[in-house]
Amino acid sequence: MSDQDSTTATTTASGFSTPSKTATNGSAVTPVQSPPAVRGTAPMSALATPGSPHARFMPPDFSISMRSGYGTVYPGHQPGERRQPMRGFEETYVDIVDYILRDTSRIWDDQDVGYIYDTYAPGCRVYDDNGMKYGVERVVQETMQAINTFPETRHYADDVIWAGDEDQGFATSHRAINVGYHTGPWRWGPPTGKKINLWVIANCVTRDNAIFEEWVLYNAGARLSQVGINLVEAARTLGNEKPAVPLTEFQATEVERIVGGQVPTPYPKDDSGRSTFNVDYEVRALFHDVFNRKNLAAIDKAYAQNVRWNGPTNRTGYGRSEVKAFARSLMSTFPDLGLQVDEIYWMGNDVDGYSVSVRWSASGTHRGYGLYGKPTDRRVFMWGLNQLYYQAGRIVEDWTLFNEMEVMSQILRDEPTDLLA
Repeated sequence: MSDQDSTTATTTASGFSTPSKTATNGSAVTPVQSPPAVRGTAPMSALATPGSPHARFMPPDFSISMRSGYGTVYPGHQPGERRQPMRGFEETYVDIVDYILRDTSRIWDDQDVGYIYDTYAPGCRVYDDNGMKYGVERVVQETMQAINTFPETRHYADDVIWAGDEDQGFATSHRAINVGYHTGPWRWGPPTGKKINLWVIANCVTRDNAIFEEWVLYNAGARLSQVGINLVEAARTLGNEKPAVPLTEFQATEVERIVGGQVPTPYPKDDSGRSTFNVDYEVRALFHDVFNRKNLAAIDKAYAQNVRWNGPTNRTGYGRSEVKAFARSLMSTFPDLGLQVDEIYWMGNDVDGYSVSVRWSASGTHRGYGLYGKPTDRRVFMWGLNQLYYQAGRIVEDWTLFNEMEVMSQILRDEPTDLLA
């Protein structure tokens, strides 16, 4: 280094440092940028071009995760130093995993419902089992009702998969176990005192200490069945409460299953030239080949023989045959099912494995016998969340939820008034 320059470190949005120089006279010198390493070790916002599939930072390891010691809040918790850049977030949070876990615990376990005003954007959009809700007041309203119905419920964090940075916003997929008792009134009647034990997934996008988008599935069918509610009757009631219109959004929705009226083709070969496991490609190919091409053999290639599978309404399974059985049931119920992957992000590497969050949407017509009884010829729309865990290129654990009660309500509702007559 010459006596005219001094070298300092500049921290990027992702938390990695690159050297830069400042001349002794105060003028700026062009920073010395190191070339980016493998995908996931530099902010994707800096690498991605407009229109490219990814614009998020993907964590290359599990240094910031529940594996490193986080869980539900414990008495006397003292937060440490911040572990990643989080502009605009409260100083008490050390990283995005810590934020999601303690924010959730404060609202639900401590019942500080008003904290939602501090951690949700005023115009937030929340998509749940029953559709899209807009605005923070709706979140407060429904949270208060849920806590009043199940006031003793505890939320135990199972995992948080995250991606992003302080500029792009942090995407998180939070899976939790809910355990408690039904001791308050709700829309389905008086309290039953029965115990609930179910799991949920909430996918959020957060920036500047505020969640502005959330996709959450509460495993509604499991909750209803555990307190003794008949799912068929509940679904019919929910369907009948929907406004009668000539053409619903669900009936009009199409997904990208086929192109130009041609039959769905196999997913194209991976020509990226990557030497490491291509998470994005493998997941998209799996969903397309299974649900659009109806190729159940793709499950044998993607899943480990001893995979653990968890599905909606607390279904469970062990081994590829169970994964196949549910996929087969879904596609026999909706023979023309078309599915597309709407969002995917992950953390990890080839050595430690990958934790992957997938959000998808699908549509189909109830024309077959399978999950929901006699065919009604009604078109349905569904969306779902998956958490997939890869080891050595195979899925060893799969957590799957979709808006099953909403799907049932579309099928089982009474015939609406013919508005076109």
